[in-house]
Amino acid sequence: MESQYDKKKHFIVNTVYISLIVILVYIFLKYGLSLISPFAFATIIAYILNKPAEKISKSLKIPRKLVSFALVLIFYAIIGIVISFIGIRFVSGISKIISSLPSIYEKQLGPFLINISERIKDAFYNIDPAIVEMISEGFNQFVSSLGEHITNFSLSLLGSLSNIASVLPGFFVKVLLTIISTFFIAIDFDSLVDFIKRQFSPKVNKMMDNIRGYFVNTLFVIIKSYGLIMLITFIELSVGLSILGISNAILIGFLIALLDILPIIGTGGILIPWSIIELIQKDFGTGIGLILLYVFITIVRNIIEPKFVGKQLGLHPVVTLMSMFIGTKLLGIVGLFGFPIALSLILHLNSTGVIKLFKQKNT
Repeated sequence: MESQYDKKKHFIVNTVYISLIVILVYIFLKYGLSLISPFAFATIIAYILNKPAEKISKSLKIPRKLVSFALVLIFYAIIGIVISFIGIRFVSGISKIISSLPSIYEKQLGPFLINISERIKDAFYNIDPAIVEMISEGFNQFVSSLGEHITNFSLSLLGSLSNIASVLPGFFVKVLLTIISTFFIAIDFDSLVDFIKRQFSPKVNKMMDNIRGYFVNTLFVIIKSYGLIMLITFIELSVGLSILGISNAILIGFLIALLDILPIIGTGGILIPWSIIELIQKDFGTGIGLILLYVFITIVRNIIEPKFVGKQLGLHPVVTLMSMFIGTKLLGIVGLFGFPIALSLILHLNSTGVIKLFKQKNT
């Protein structure tokens, strides 16, 4: 029978071992993933296209390598067309909005603030003219400072777009590496997989196949869950914008729903600035309506996301929400998706007896 000392020693060793693995994985995801990301994405795309290529090759009696090459070419052609169309329109729209900020201030916000100032001075004039003078002087300084800040803010945002443009060459190099690597990996996919499997024992290969199969299924579940969340957000946006009388409500709702998946932008990154601009232009109904729409979408999203994702992954909603929050803080969008998947994988490996980290409920 294992003594108390042996149990403690075993627990400490396991804790240190797991902690080292977690630290190494974190360092790799934080600093090493960007280095191999082109080849990682290329491998994922080649894996996705592998089975369709095999089926097409067998049914049409066409060489497998030729089919793989054609599928990769078609895949990147479609992706390139879609991204180019959406990206050009999005950047063009954002640039116009940023460039128009000083004009909006000069024609809309400035006169609005001056009108408020005159009303305040009229209200206080009969009480104490000294207060009116103090208010007038402070308000003039505020308006002047606000105008400068808006102009500087607009220029800094345009400068940020220029900075983004300056990093595009490096980004295009990574994209080019990904595309070229995808062709090579897709053409020789089976040979590469066989080579990798030969480097490990049958037991390790069995465990890797187990992990790969579960990871692929889990990734599909994640995509399906977030697809459903995006669909719900799209419906909410389309209905809400239509009620507010916004033209092209369905198209705008679709574009915002796509951005909603990103933790940096989300619906708030579009609806909040939009509502502020509408309020400045004295369209209070639309401005307040956009704010209420954002609040409603945010509440619904925070309720359904942990339940949808957690239920599909076999995790409690609180655990899912916590892992998504911690993952986003540590690794951004990679952590948002990666942490819940990693926890689900650990739970699966523990339940199947591959690892033993915690006690399962007896069934």
